[in-house]
Amino acid sequence: MTRKKGKAVSFDAMVKFFMQNYNIPTKKDVERLMAKLDRLENLIQASLASGRYPLKEPAETSKTAVTAVDIVFDVIKRSRNGVGFADIQAKTGFGDKKIRNIIFRLNKIGKIKRQRRGIYIAA
Repeated sequence: MTRKKGKAVSFDAMVKFFMQNYNIPTKKDVERLMAKLDRLENLIQASLASGRYPLKEPAETSKTAVTAVDIVFDVIKRSRNGVGFADIQAKTGFGDKKIRNIIFRLNKIGKIKRQRRGIYIAA
């Protein structure tokens, strides 16, 4: 038995189908997008030139920002004979979970050592 041949599909129709099916932008879409971007750039430049919307200068960050890790490490460094978990918690006021995580990280990077269970010293 012979198969009936269907209508031949043109190459342009196949390309159009794939572009629509896979959301591939056309040249016209890209040109519209570029025109919108140009308008936006012109609006931004015009608003900056008029002085209505001045660019904010980045806020200076303090170079002495103290983190929770720094506080816990400082408490451990000050103790010569080692400091216990309860002492760290009393001096910092941090919760159990936070201190456990900080101690784990400090131990992992080698800044502190575990002298014995629950007692930590600076490395």
